[in-house]
Formats: sequence, C-alpha cells, structure tokens
Amino acid sequence: MKPLSGLQIRQMWLDFFASKGHIIIPSASLVPYQDPTLLWINSGVAAIKHYFDGREIPSHPRLTNAQKSIRTNDIEQVGYTARHHTFFEMLGNFSIGDYFRKEAITWAYELLFSPQWFAFDQDKLYFTYSPLDLETKKIWLDLGIKEDHLIPLEGNFWEIGEGPCGPDTEIFYDRGVGYDPQGLGIELLQKELSNDRYIEIWNIVFSQYQSDPKVKRSQYKELPNKNIDTGSGLERLACIMQGTETNFETDLFFPIIRQTETLASIAYTESGYRPYRVIADHIRTLTFALADGALFSNEGRGYVLRRILRRALRYGRKIGIYQPFLYTLVPTVISIMQGFYPYLTHHQSRIEKMVLAEENRFIHTLVHGESLLKTMLETSQTISGPQAFKLYDTYGFPIELTTEIASEHQIEVDLSGFEHEMEKQKELARQARTQTGSMHKQSSALLSFTQPSPFVETVTTLKASVIGLFKDGEHVNVLDDEGDVMFSTTLFYAESGGQIDDTGYVESSTMRAEVYHVVKAPHKQHLHSVTLSYGQLKLGDEVTLTLDQPRRDKITKNHSSVHLLQASLKKHLGSHILQQGSYVGDEYARFDFSHDARISESDLLLIEKDVITMIEDATPTTIEKLPIEEARKSGATAPFDEKYGDIVRVVTLNNRSKEFCGGTHVTNTKDIGMFAVMSEESIASGTRRITVATGLKAYERFKQKEQALTQIRHLVKATSSSEVYDRIKAMLQEQITLRQALEEANVHQANMLASTLNNSFVQTPIIHLFSYQPSMTRSLMLHVIDQLKLSHPESVMILIGKDKDQYPLVAYVGPTLIKQGYHAGQLIKTVSTTLLGSGGGKPDLAFGAGKSLDRLQHVFEGLMK
Repeated sequence: MKPLSGLQIRQMWLDFFASKGHIIIPSASLVPYQDPTLLWINSGVAAIKHYFDGREIPSHPRLTNAQKSIRTNDIEQVGYTARHHTFFEMLGNFSIGDYFRKEAITWAYELLFSPQWFAFDQDKLYFTYSPLDLETKKIWLDLGIKEDHLIPLEGNFWEIGEGPCGPDTEIFYDRGVGYDPQGLGIELLQKELSNDRYIEIWNIVFSQYQSDPKVKRSQYKELPNKNIDTGSGLERLACIMQGTETNFETDLFFPIIRQTETLASIAYTESGYRPYRVIADHIRTLTFALADGALFSNEGRGYVLRRILRRALRYGRKIGIYQPFLYTLVPTVISIMQGFYPYLTHHQSRIEKMVLAEENRFIHTLVHGESLLKTMLETSQTISGPQAFKLYDTYGFPIELTTEIASEHQIEVDLSGFEHEMEKQKELARQARTQTGSMHKQSSALLSFTQPSPFVETVTTLKASVIGLFKDGEHVNVLDDEGDVMFSTTLFYAESGGQIDDTGYVESSTMRAEVYHVVKAPHKQHLHSVTLSYGQLKLGDEVTLTLDQPRRDKITKNHSSVHLLQASLKKHLGSHILQQGSYVGDEYARFDFSHDARISESDLLLIEKDVITMIEDATPTTIEKLPIEEARKSGATAPFDEKYGDIVRVVTLNNRSKEFCGGTHVTNTKDIGMFAVMSEESIASGTRRITVATGLKAYERFKQKEQALTQIRHLVKATSSSEVYDRIKAMLQEQITLRQALEEANVHQANMLASTLNNSFVQTPIIHLFSYQPSMTRSLMLHVIDQLKLSHPESVMILIGKDKDQYPLVAYVGPTLIKQGYHAGQLIKTVSTTLLGSGGGKPDLAFGAGKSLDRLQHVFEGLMK
C-alpha cells in the first residue's frame, strides 16, 4: 500500500478512471442547483442524480469525480468517533447505461491492488455482497479474491424510496487485531457489529432495478438502462494509506489541529481530542460552504452554518480559547485544499470576514446565554420548552447546542415544549402579517420617508450613500445582521410589472451585505433587503453597489422575448389578444392572455418561428418617455392591471411590439439569442398561458427534444430522424391490423367457448351457469356472455376467468329474472367477497375480481342449492 497524501489519493483516483474512458467532472457547488429536495449536496451522486433517474442524458456515459459533500444528521458524533464528519469528499465513478458489474468490479480490483495505483495488500481487504447476487461473488473469485474474504450480507442492497436501486458490494480494510479488543475477528463483519477494525472504504452499487413499494423486492422490474454508482470516502482512504489512528491525524485535518494548538491553553493530547476534532471538522465545513455562496442566517442552510460555527466556538472555550479564533484557521484550510480547489483563494478574505463577524455576534451573547443555562442546569432536572426557547430567541443558542450541553449534565430538554413555543411565535408572525400587510406599505417610518432614490439601469457597479436604514419597519442608525436599506441612487431593479427583482451585493472597506430582495417603498424608492456578511452598515456610509449581472441578463432576455411573443400572438391569433398577467424571471417567463381555444401545435411552431425571426432581425430597442395620451395614440399597449402616471415609459422592439413597460430590456433583439416555447395551457376559462425561455434554457429545451427524438429513432430502428414518422405510422398501422386479428381470434375463441358452455346450463333455483375457465380474460368473457344470451336469454350466469394474478368475474341476469328479484351486482359482490376480492354493478350485468380460488368450491355449492 502506497503512503499517499490526500491530494495524491484524489488525483490518482481521477487519473485511473480517466484512463478507463471516464470524463472527469468538477465537484458541484455544495449549494444544490435547482433541487429543492436537498439542503446540501450530500454525496457523490447527489449532483448528477438527474442522469440516474433518466431525466437527462449526459454528454458522456462514463463519469468520475471528487465531490464535496455536507451531512449534519450525525453532527453530535463528530469528534466522538474516528470517522464522522460534517464536510467530506466522496470519490466516485459512474456509468449511465454503459458498463456494468463485471467492468466495475474488475477496475476496482485493478485500482486497489495494482502496483501502479494504490497497491493494497490483498489479504487486508474484505468484500461483502448480497446473498442473491452470486454473479458479484463469482467475479471477485475469478479475479483471485479468497472465498473467506467474501462475506454475504442481507443488507447489501441500496434502496432509498421509489426509484433506481440494486445490490451492492462493499470493500473493507482490516486494520488488525489491535482494533479488535474482544478478538471477534471476521464475526464483526458477518454480524455487522460497530467496530474500528474493519473500515469500509468503497461501495459499488449495481443500479439495475426500479424500486416499487407496492411489490416485493423480488418482483422489481429491471431498469432499461442499468447504472453504476460508487462512493469512496477520501478521508477514510487517507487514514488507511497514511497509517493514522483516526481521520483527524491525516494531512487533511492535522495542520488545522496544530494551528489550533497555538491558540489554546490545553494541548491536543491532553484535551481528550474531541474539541480539536470538532473545530477542525467544522472550520472545513464553514470554509467550503461560504466559498460556495451560502450565508449565515436564522433558517435553512444558513441556520445550519450558524449552528456549526457556534458549536465550534463552544468547543474552543473547552481548550481555553475565549476570543474569536475560527477566522484565523481559514487560511490553513485553504492551504491544505487549494491544490485541488484553487478557487478557495479568491474567497479567502471574504470568508475570514464573514466568520469573524459571526463569531463576534455569538460571543456577544454567549456569556449571558451560558450563564443563564448554567443557572437552569443547577436549579432543575429538566430544561423546559419556554426556557429552551428563551435561550434560542434571546441569546441565539441553537436548540441542538442547548440539548448537547444539557446532555453533558445528564439533564433532559423538553423538545416538544420548545417546538410549541416556536409554533406560537410563527403564528404571531402570521397574524402580524395579516393585520398589517406588507411592512413596506404600512410602516410609518417608510410612509414618512420621501428622500428620492433614482434607479440607474445601464451600469453594473455604482457608488452611493446610505440614506435610510430600517429594521422591522422602524428607523435605525446601524444594521449588523439583516434589515432594509435606501441608497442615494441604485442599480437594483425593484420587483414590479411581473419582473422579478435584482440581486447582488453592497460593500465598503469594512463591510459587505448581500442584496436578496428589492421592492418599491410607498414613495416609489427602491427598498433593498440585505443580509450582512460582515461589518456594519451605517447611515451616511459610502458604499459600492454591485449587480448580479449574469442573472439580470437572463431576466432581461426573457422580458424582451415576452414582448415579441405578444406581438406574434396578435398577428397569428387575432387582435383580441389581451395580456392578463405575466411573470419574468431568470429561468423562464410566463405570459397569460385572453383566448378561448387551445393553440394548435402547428400554430405554436409558427409563433415560435416568428419570434425567432424578429430576434434575428437584429433591430435596436427604442425606449422613450411620453405623456400618457401621446403614448396611447402612438399605438402602445398596456397590461390590463397596471396603473400609470402622466408620463409613461414606452418600449419598442422590432417595430412590431410597442408597450408601456418599466422593466429592463435588451438593447438589440439579437441579444435575446435562442428562444423556445416550453408549454401552452389553460389556466382559467378564456385565459391561456404560454411559458417561454431564452438562452441556455432554450438550448436545453431543444436538446431535450432532440434527445427524445434520438431515443425514439433507436426504439423504432429508423436510420435517420426523417424516417421516424414513416416507421411510427407503419407500426401504428401494423398495430391496428394486429388488433383486428386479435379481435377476430377472440370472437372465434368466444364462439368456441360459448358452444362448449351451451351444454353446461343446469336448472337450479338461482344459477343456471357457473363456470371457471382459466383461459378467459374479462373481455373474452363478455364475448362469451353475448353469445350465450342468444340461446339462454332468461338465465343467470356467472363466469370466472384468469388474468395474471387475478380472477375476473362477470355475471348476467335475464330481464324476467330481474323482475323476480335477481340482481347481477349483488351476485358479483357475494362471489368476489368470498374470493377475497371486490366487485358490483347493474342488475343485468356486473363485474368484479377475486384474489384467491381457495373457496371456489364453497361458492359453487352455495349458489347451486
């Protein structure tokens, strides 16, 4: 086994799989992109799961990566164990419908044991597999793995809810008898006992089935495209290959621990290790999360970061560090990781300032909070819900921190009571919003604030001064966390007219604030909601405003495209088209309009092509301010629900679109680039909605259609896309012919069965024909009933067939017998219930299905009496 550094292990993994035809994909941001199901990217596959579930086809089917990940579900274990982390890296190799089990295992063997690569001792590794997956066992044996190193485990099946799933094989490293104090040996693996001897270093999942909670695992259907999903923890590999006691003594953590020792009064070896390990782990998490765009806040992922920082600070106090110190560890983290993540260096200064600001916020309240908590712990055997909530609400103590401190004193916290207090606060907030409406409209401070704040559209940075600060609708002189700001001038567009607001940031030499929302105040100034990353924002401060220009560009393109769309709709559908609403964002735009019929596919294509033509005309945009009457006489149209002053802004695009509009637009139609209609639908009586996209989103739409067409071409075995239509048309015609033939065969079979059953009628008080025919489906039974009615119109018939795992039932009762009180629906209900099924229907004809024939004879004897 080679003694490799963390950087060398990571790079060797990627180089190996690149040599096997894999594309190296960069680590995705820890903040998930367009995935509301995840708070953080938490595994190697999380950022590419859209490939595994078939939503998107990758440009190359073989992928490999080293993926940054955050998990906090086991945060209390960090520092206690040798391997729990909140931030870690997962090495992975993936096949999307390409290679499968044999290649994945063979390459794992080569990477692990080849002298050119990791060069592990084969006797040190053990391999688990699913007992049902004997193919995996055979491949390992064929490669030379000893049978006593192959362990069957029932748990070797990867499945998380409905979706792709499959058996897996896990690879464990044996650290030796020194980590096996009870001498249990391989029993630790066989019984899946928690231990420090056998360390899992790699998991290979053979994703070959579609999980379905409604059926047994043995009945799962095979996926049309089988996939390989693997994961190997870098920190664990480093621990094994560097021969350290725990992950924390590897070169990925230990420099941070050594740097922390220079600040502490208690050494690493004398501290019980845990404080140092918590700090080293947590500062890595903070550094990467902040570099990837996350912020400290009181909710969501921002709350997670706040909790992590405060937890690390508290452990700092355990080793004698009482001043802010985490920010000084950021350079150490970056020096360790910048070899593979060079982008960290560009964010170092910002991260340090953000961490320091958050440390200062917490230390400011920590002493008071800890003092109060100490009193609670000394005077009570439990921390009540209201007490825990006070610590959270007044002193900024995360409930998890209160719980952790209390558990160290063997004292419980009333968590249900805490949740009750949280709900009470949320309900009060909801009531306040209901009573006062928007703060920006009801605040007396804002109503009295009349100082102008003009909007400048054509710049990306702008110097301005702070002319107003507001917190919860009240004037303040300083902001140090969150609040609302007015500037002497602004470049941030305020949400209005269907267009979303701009985002960006504000900074000076001593502060930085993220602008996350902009609305119009009562006197039409732009009011900016901000979160301070570090420093303070004071009245009169001179600051620089910086716009998120790429996001603004996307919004602008979408907005201009909607104007052209309206012009095209009027041309092709009629002048009755009136705007009923709109939404313009950075991902897409929606346009709602009056129209009483669905737009045909051919018309949608015509409209889409017309808009693209206007874009390609490359005409400059004209924006002018006109008296409202003059604007109306010029032919400019206005949205139905907007109110206007005496002077209005008129936007003209391509000389075909002239509208009242206060939003941002391209300077030339060619700047819109690609355009695509995403969908068309009805949203109310007489109102339709078209959703469109531009730029990259439009390109993705076209590629999705192209990929779908390619898949269809492969399915129908067409040699070209132009041949697809002819192939499908021929297949449909063939299907019609086959259906007709099947119908004729069914009629023929029904006639034969009817002829056979015609002689089976008996005269009983109730049933004249009761027959079980395993060859009959429900549709076939209907044909038989129709035939039998011709010769036995006044009879009661019950037929039982077989279709897969069910037994379809059909009952018929003649007209005269109905008058005598016989009822087909009641008969079917009785029979189906006895056969553990259900059914019912009309007096003359009824249907049902049974699930078991165990009581069929009992049913027959009861009905024939």
